[in-house]
Amino acid sequence: MESDLNDYTVIKEGEAEILLHKKNQVFFNKAQVNNRDMSIAVLREFISKRKQEHEAKLSKRNRSASKVVEKDSSEASKEGTPRENQVASEEGPSSASKEPEGIARRELKPPKVLEALSASGLRALRYAREIEEIGQVVALDNDLASVEACQRNIKFNGSLAISKVESHHTDARVHMLTHPNEFDVVDLDPYGSPSIFLDSAIQSIADGGLLMCTATDMAVLCGGNGEVCYSKYGSYPLRGKYCHEMALRILLASIESHANRYKRYIVPVLSVQIDFYVRVFVRVYTSASAMKNTPLKLSYVYQCIGCDSFHLQPVGRSLAKNNSVRYLPAIGPVVAQDCNHCGKKFNMGGPIWSAPIHDLEWVTSILNSVKSMKDRYPAYERIYAVLTTVSEELLDVPLFLSLHNLCATLKCISPSAAMFRSAVINASYRISGTHVNPLGMKTDAPMEVIWDIMRCWVKNHPIKAQAPELPGSVILSKEPSHQVDFSRHVGSLSKAQAKKVARFLPNPEKHWGPKLRAGRQITSKHVSLIGHEAVNGHLTQHHEELKEEEEAVQEDNIQEELDAKRLKTTEDIASTS
Repeated sequence: MESDLNDYTVIKEGEAEILLHKKNQVFFNKAQVNNRDMSIAVLREFISKRKQEHEAKLSKRNRSASKVVEKDSSEASKEGTPRENQVASEEGPSSASKEPEGIARRELKPPKVLEALSASGLRALRYAREIEEIGQVVALDNDLASVEACQRNIKFNGSLAISKVESHHTDARVHMLTHPNEFDVVDLDPYGSPSIFLDSAIQSIADGGLLMCTATDMAVLCGGNGEVCYSKYGSYPLRGKYCHEMALRILLASIESHANRYKRYIVPVLSVQIDFYVRVFVRVYTSASAMKNTPLKLSYVYQCIGCDSFHLQPVGRSLAKNNSVRYLPAIGPVVAQDCNHCGKKFNMGGPIWSAPIHDLEWVTSILNSVKSMKDRYPAYERIYAVLTTVSEELLDVPLFLSLHNLCATLKCISPSAAMFRSAVINASYRISGTHVNPLGMKTDAPMEVIWDIMRCWVKNHPIKAQAPELPGSVILSKEPSHQVDFSRHVGSLSKAQAKKVARFLPNPEKHWGPKLRAGRQITSKHVSLIGHEAVNGHLTQHHEELKEEEEAVQEDNIQEELDAKRLKTTEDIASTS
C-alpha cells in the first residue's frame, strides 16, 4: 500500500479526501471548487424546501380529511345514533382514526441523488459527507479508470461514504432512461456540452426534483460557432457584451424544450456564470396545462450591428377570456428593418429563456445559509460574492447593457457608473448590476431613454467631429426628447456597494480555468491551460521516465547477452568433455 500511495496525491476539499493518480488518469479540476460549493449550498436549500412543501401538503390533506369526517359525522347524527353505530360496526375504524397510518405511509424519504459523470467521485463524496439529510448518492461514469478511482476514493473516505455512495460503470444516458422518475436530484457536470444528457436526465427526475446542469462549451454558447450552438441547443447565439448571460438563457431554453416533450416544465431557482462555465439549478414539474405557458417564457433577440441597441421578440402571448386562457402567436416584429437609432441592420438570435433565471426567495435563503456556515465552504468568499450580486439583479429584465460599449459607440469619455445609474433612476426607471459582468447594467429603461442620457452627457462633455455615416454620429445628430437629471440619487449604489462588499474577486491563482481531459499527454501546446512551470516540469519528468525506461531496456538487453554467452560457454564445455 505504501508503494501504491507513492503514485497518488491526496487532495482534500471540504470534508472529503480523494487519491489522485499523478499520471492524469482521472479528470480533476481544482477550479471547480466554486461549482461544488455552490451545488452543496443549493442542495441544502432544496432539502429544506422539499421538507416544507411535504409538510404543507400533509397539512392540507389532513384539513381536507378532517372536513370530510366532520361532514360524515354530521350527516350520520341527523339519521340517528342506531344508524351511526351500524355504519361504524360495518365499516370498522373511521377515516379519522386511519389518518395517522396514512401519514406514516407518506413519510418523506431522504432525497436520492444521481451524479451522472462522477470521474474521481469528489462531488458525490462531498454530498454524502457534508449534507446531513442526504439519501443515497449514485455515481456513474463510462470510463473504467474513473469508476475504479471512485470506488477507491469511497473506501478511502470511510464507513459513511461506503454506506451512502455507490459507483457504477455504465453509460449515464442508459441508466437515467432505465430509471424514470427515480431521482430527486440529478447533477450533470460534463466536460463540454450537456446537450446529449438532457433528454434522459429530464425523464429520470421525480416530479418537483432538482436538475443541476453545467455547460463548459462557452465558445459555442457565446457565439463563436453559432451553427454548432443551434445544432446542440436549438438556439442561435449573438456576440454581444451580454453573451454569457445569453448562454445561461440558451441552456435554460434547451432544458425547457426537452422537458416539454414529456409534459414537463422547469422553474429556475439559480443560474450563474462563474469562471469558464455556466451552471443552472432548475426544479422540474409535470403539468400538461402549465407546459402551455412555455412560449410566453421564450423570446428572440434583435441586436443592432451598429450600436448596442437590442430588442426582445416574444415567441407567444396569452389572451384571458372569462375563466379560460387562449394561447396565440406573438405580434411582431418589434423592430423596423433598420435601427431607429443608428440606421444599421439587425442580427437575430435565439430563442432564449426570457423569464426570470433566479428565484429571489431561494437566493436570499441560500445566501443566509452560506453566511451561517462559511467555515464549511472552501470557496466561501467567491460564492458569497456571486450570490450577493445575484440577489441584487433585476429579475424581470433579460440581458444587459455595457456602459463602456455605449461610450465606445459614441467615442466619448465614460460617465461614472453612479452618475449613469442616477440618470436612469431620476428618469423613473430601474437599474441594477449583473453578476456576469462588472460593467454590465440591467435596466427596464427603453433604448430611446438610454441614448438620450448619453446625448445629454456628450453635450456636457463634447467630442471631436466624426464621420457622419458612423453609428455614433447618427445617434448624436438627433436631439434628446427626454430631460436628463444627473444629480446623485441615493439608489445609485447597491446595498453591497454601499457596504463595500466585494462582488467580483480575482482568481486565487494563475491558470485558474479549464484543464486537460483525463488521460491526455501534456505537451508544450498546453501552456495556456496549466502554465510554463507545469508543462516544463511534466516534460522533464516525462523525459526522465523515458530515459529510465531506455536504461532499463539496455540493462535487460545486456543481461540477456550475458546469459546467452554463459549458456553458450556451458554448452561448449559440455561438448568438449
